[in-house]
Amino acid sequence: MHQPSRVPACAQASCVQYRLIIRDVNTLQILQLYTCLDQIQYIEWSSDSLFILCAMYKRGIVQVWSLEQPDWHCKIDEGSAGLVASCWSPDGRHILNTTEFHLRITVWSLCTKSVSYIKYPKACQQGIAFTKDGRYMAVAERRDCKDFVSLFVCSNWQLLRHFDTETQDLFGIEWAPNGCVLAVWDTCLEYKILLYSLDGRLLSTYQAYEWSLGIKSIAWSPSSQFLAIGSYDEKVRILNHVTWKKITEFEHPATVTNPKTIVYKEVEKSPSVETERFSFPPTRALASSVFSTQSKYDISQVPASFQYIKPVADRANPKMGIGMLAFSPDNCFLATKNDNIPNAVWIWDIQKLKLSVVLEQLCAIQSFQWDPRQPRLALCTGNSKVYLWSPAGCVSVQVPTEGDFQIVSLCWHPSGDSMALLSKDNFCVCYLEREEVK
Repeated sequence: MHQPSRVPACAQASCVQYRLIIRDVNTLQILQLYTCLDQIQYIEWSSDSLFILCAMYKRGIVQVWSLEQPDWHCKIDEGSAGLVASCWSPDGRHILNTTEFHLRITVWSLCTKSVSYIKYPKACQQGIAFTKDGRYMAVAERRDCKDFVSLFVCSNWQLLRHFDTETQDLFGIEWAPNGCVLAVWDTCLEYKILLYSLDGRLLSTYQAYEWSLGIKSIAWSPSSQFLAIGSYDEKVRILNHVTWKKITEFEHPATVTNPKTIVYKEVEKSPSVETERFSFPPTRALASSVFSTQSKYDISQVPASFQYIKPVADRANPKMGIGMLAFSPDNCFLATKNDNIPNAVWIWDIQKLKLSVVLEQLCAIQSFQWDPRQPRLALCTGNSKVYLWSPAGCVSVQVPTEGDFQIVSLCWHPSGDSMALLSKDNFCVCYLEREEVK
């Protein structure tokens, strides 16, 4: 079963083999059922939630369905060129397909049926980036053994700027939320991040060190004031938007010694079952949720030590360094994960530039994501629980599902009222009660 696409305002999409299922996000009632030509490997909503694309990479085909007109559909066949990636443009009326071997990007218009081509896109982790307002697109390119970036105007796909980058092997690009600065970073073999303006000028270059594994992850703050850079040396460095110099760095040691840091430790607790409340035999869902191992958070005494894993030196992609980081929507907190300490999430106070909280879990962190409306962090660790942290505290919630439901990722609804919890073969929706503002 394919994981659900990012949830629009009122509908949710998921797919099983060649079937696309559209559900009401509040009731999970099926609204539409579409049949595609082959097994679906990727789905994505358009920005206005009126269309949804289904990519079948093995056959080089993309099918597009309309929620307003269920009888309307569109089929895009890349033919012998093949297909390795597909995505919407910000206006929700153009589809960008990347062909095999990254020979080109094809821009298909649903309105005019016109086609545009962008040559030499680079095969890298994050090679296409749109500004938040949807006006501009940046594409990483590779030609003549050099890296380039091309900037396009999304309204007509005209080339705005084209410039080479001072990178050995460009790894990713990402716009600041205000759309004024483009961050470009190099391969993990070299610590280098370059910042370009909209007209292609190099604003600044930052290099923390040399001759060692470099950048692993980056994140812009929602205000565009800060750029957080996570690296293989287990540190996060924060750059400011005025001088693009480092204002602080956050270390992730195996022992926290600051008494002002709160360490929440997940501990198992035996379920207290009031047998009089249940009819026997209980339902499978009830039995799995009630009789499974429950957990809670205790506050650890500081200094507190965490399980530290030393990576295997002779293997590729070592599990070390800052693998995940994300700012809260109000710009007040930064959540990070050091892959050397896989069971912990670190939450930093951005206003004070200090470590505020550490959540120590029983299992390794699989995913975390901030509530889009408030400073509330949800995380999962590959078991049947979802964990929530806010400045008020944290809680462990058992998901009442049948069988073994191991949550490997999660996705918030834009309203912050619910989230999709995903396992390898299933998903469920968790609804949160909104607090009444007095």
